[in-house]
Amino acid sequence: MTLAIFDLDNTLLRGDSDYEWGRFLVEIGAVDAALAGREHDRYYSEYVAGTLDILEFLAFQLRPLAEHDLQTLEAWRRRFVHTRIRPLISGPARALVERHRAAGDTLLIITATNSFITRPIADAFGISHLIATEPERRDGRFTGRVAGVPSYREGKVRRLEDWLAAHGESMTGSTFYSDSHNDIPLLERVDHPVAVNPDDQLERHARERGWEVIALE
Repeated sequence: MTLAIFDLDNTLLRGDSDYEWGRFLVEIGAVDAALAGREHDRYYSEYVAGTLDILEFLAFQLRPLAEHDLQTLEAWRRRFVHTRIRPLISGPARALVERHRAAGDTLLIITATNSFITRPIADAFGISHLIATEPERRDGRFTGRVAGVPSYREGKVRRLEDWLAAHGESMTGSTFYSDSHNDIPLLERVDHPVAVNPDDQLERHARERGWEVIALE
């Protein structure tokens, strides 16, 4: 089967789920508002610039998971998905996914955002295959650390290669949709790279390479 791969933030979503999760935690009083706002803005700017230290960011981003029990976190997540995420899912994004589903393609979301946040978002699109950064768990609680390789930049390529081997899939005829220049390493690996609402760096790269460029609103 042909593989259709989707980035999540600012691609299938009209926003960034990691950033929205941070804002949500501030809104409900779960984290210090001044510190969280300052750090989220800094890390997001570094991500856009391509200078993000992913391990430093994840140490910050995963800390609230370690500070609360799973039942509380899951209740927060249900509210977060309903109030923050569902409004970010557009009709064109759903239509794109459904077009590939109707064609019989294998659907896969690959994202740097952690799986605790993104698993229910993938479910909202009806996509069972998800490669995301995995937060470590021990004895039923999150530790605040990362398990394995973060799904970021070249890490996405490595994680995808592991997934392909485990699922008996291949890259033949594959398509990958992304908005970010941070995903160029993976866009270079697929047969059909597609830049979606691309940032300036990715748009220049896509135009130079003759890649398809589309808008999802």
